[in-house]
Amino acid sequence: MDNLNGLKVKLFSDGADKAGMLEMYANPMIRGFTTNPTLMRKAGVSDYQSFAKEIVAAIPDRPISLEVFADEFDEMERQALEISSWGENINVKIPVTNTKNQPSYNLLRRLAKAGVKLNVTALMTLDQVREASHALAESPAAYISVFAGRIADTGRDPIPVMAAAVELLRPYSHQELIWASPRELLNVFQADSVGCHIITATNDILKKLLLVGKDLHDYSLDTVKMFYNDAQHAGYQL
Repeated sequence: MDNLNGLKVKLFSDGADKAGMLEMYANPMIRGFTTNPTLMRKAGVSDYQSFAKEIVAAIPDRPISLEVFADEFDEMERQALEISSWGENINVKIPVTNTKNQPSYNLLRRLAKAGVKLNVTALMTLDQVREASHALAESPAAYISVFAGRIADTGRDPIPVMAAAVELLRPYSHQELIWASPRELLNVFQADSVGCHIITATNDILKKLLLVGKDLHDYSLDTVKMFYNDAQHAGYQL
């Protein structure tokens, strides 16, 4: 963990703030972008199509994952075909189930056969990974996003799950596993160690890449200075 030179995992930026996305686009280490309706709403996006087309025009040469927002599979399919038509670098995000807990595998098969590049999202179990991978056998290119951070939120270690998911995708050279929803920069190195193809992280995590290899004595001193300076600026007295 002393440097970034040996990393094999690809770094994607996860967000929906246009300025932040363009800031990450200027960094050659960032190989792609992902977003979702929750991030878009948080960023104040009100017009989905206008925002998406602006981002695709501004970032034409790196993969961008854009998610459908319907709940019925017929409407998901219509939206996926529409979104896919906006750019060659788009992967359409399809949730592994709808809100009724109905799996989307048949839809994935149809879209794969139609030539749509996909990103199956919100997976958390190996059964889901296995079924999604089989469904994407005929896809031109696909990502499978396992929410390792949310697995960790339940008190479970996501590393064995992600390592097993890597093996499930191994027969399919056109499929890449995404370590999604990381909680800290350490997850980048964990994803790399298990052979995960991609990790997508918010900009606040990615900006911590500058800290990799920092001397811990120096970092300790920086922390002490931060506490002192904040107390001074707050004007605290006893």
